[in-house]
Amino acid sequence: MTGDLWTSPGEAARGLSALTEDERYRRFDELQARMAGVWEAMRLNYHDESVVVVPSLTLDKTEAAGTGTAMQAYEERFLFLLILLREPRLRMVYVTSMPIAPEIIEYYLSLLPGVIPSHARARLSLISVNDASPIPLSEKLLARPRLLRRIAALIPNPFRSHLIPYNTTELERDVAISLGIPMYAADPRLAPLGSKSGCRRLFAEVGVPHPLGVENLHSLDELADALVSMRAERPGMDSAIVKLNEGVSGEGNAVVRLKGLPAAGSAGERDELLQRLREMELESVTTPFEVYVAKFAENGGIVEERIVGAELRSPSVQLRVVPGGAVELLSTHDQLLGGASGQSYLGCVFPAAAEYARMITEHAATIGRRLADQGALGRFAIDFVVVRDAAGGWTPYAIELNLRKGGTTHPFLTLQFLTDGRYDPRTALFVTSLGQEKHLVATDHLESELLKGLSPADVFDIVARHGLHFDQSRQVGIVFHMISCLTECGRLGLTAVGNTPAEADRRYRDASRILLAEAEQAFVEQPLPS
Repeated sequence: MTGDLWTSPGEAARGLSALTEDERYRRFDELQARMAGVWEAMRLNYHDESVVVVPSLTLDKTEAAGTGTAMQAYEERFLFLLILLREPRLRMVYVTSMPIAPEIIEYYLSLLPGVIPSHARARLSLISVNDASPIPLSEKLLARPRLLRRIAALIPNPFRSHLIPYNTTELERDVAISLGIPMYAADPRLAPLGSKSGCRRLFAEVGVPHPLGVENLHSLDELADALVSMRAERPGMDSAIVKLNEGVSGEGNAVVRLKGLPAAGSAGERDELLQRLREMELESVTTPFEVYVAKFAENGGIVEERIVGAELRSPSVQLRVVPGGAVELLSTHDQLLGGASGQSYLGCVFPAAAEYARMITEHAATIGRRLADQGALGRFAIDFVVVRDAAGGWTPYAIELNLRKGGTTHPFLTLQFLTDGRYDPRTALFVTSLGQEKHLVATDHLESELLKGLSPADVFDIVARHGLHFDQSRQVGIVFHMISCLTECGRLGLTAVGNTPAEADRRYRDASRILLAEAEQAFVEQPLPS
């Protein structure tokens, strides 16, 4: 045994496929034990430091279904990490399903403060699988051991390198094992805590307020029984939400309308509830009812009271657990929701409103400490619903725990990396290293059929002509993402940064308006040549 990762003589000659689950987790645990040393060495300007980015959306396939182009765009959503190349000796390997257009890479490198883009580009290795099928990137990599060996060969020192995934399953664990580097993310064995049933149990254990409900359900009959018990406790409840355990961005939710039912406890109540369940309104317009019920039976889910009020908002809190177990509060956001019943994530405003930001960060810190005690690592987010009462006070309810990066991760980190700023939970404000307050509005869902008339090059031309680029001298402006799905999907993401909430909102609206107006002009026919 040496200072390297120890393996038995027999195991050293075996490939990944020959290892049992227990053997894989033993190797994974040994790799993760190195993460503390990697963390301590970060930003010390070592010549052999590196990161490997594998932004695989390894989600339930019924929830993450989409075109290969859309999945590629989600993989490129993490290109803000290229800003890390401002560290002058850091090397990065960025892996995607398909090649990234050179002009998109140039766009992100142009954002680097105080760095020569060509110098950063020389330290960036772009690896593509050349597989556009809509399956998780990690799965594609594990099916190609030779490509994994090529990626491993680009790592100068495995003891100063780590893997950055989007979320973590056994697939990402196996990618880390194959590369021989630790992973800065949650242990896949903690995944049950991030399920809808698991987080409800966690909230109850630590005493964080959450909606009335029942977890670990698998059928319409169990849902009906749960609703009977909930109505007995709260007869005036007029709607409930059914959630798949593994639902993402609200797509696994469904609303059950409860108005007009027989009185709680009456003879016909359960039969009427079963009928209402068969009529529940699915948030996902592409998921048939039978498929939803089958997925609910397979993986389980919950039902809980739908929180309503005269004024309702949906903030979230981002935290991280660093090697060693310290919990850091990173940010708060007010989420922008839409969809059939207003439960689908569309974007965010940062920071969340001060009148409840401190309240939700206190609850989030309680949850974070429990997660740290259980060995969590990396970034995670907790979603809340807050409702204002007649006296003007806010009541918070924790509704979801995401043990992964999410829709608020890339806007916040883009701002943080570009400005060297920090969020202060005490003041609920983000302030740059120069003492300037900053705010942002972001979306992954600027969507229109008109946008299909534009190419990435057209977007960059519009940015230049209308002054939409992020201005490093003033640290305000627009950063675009998900650019590659523009032409096929008519969709684009953007983060608008301003010095005040009003300025960030204005920049967001101006950019959206200008892009859509330019896109409309792209469909104007020109006179035919004479």
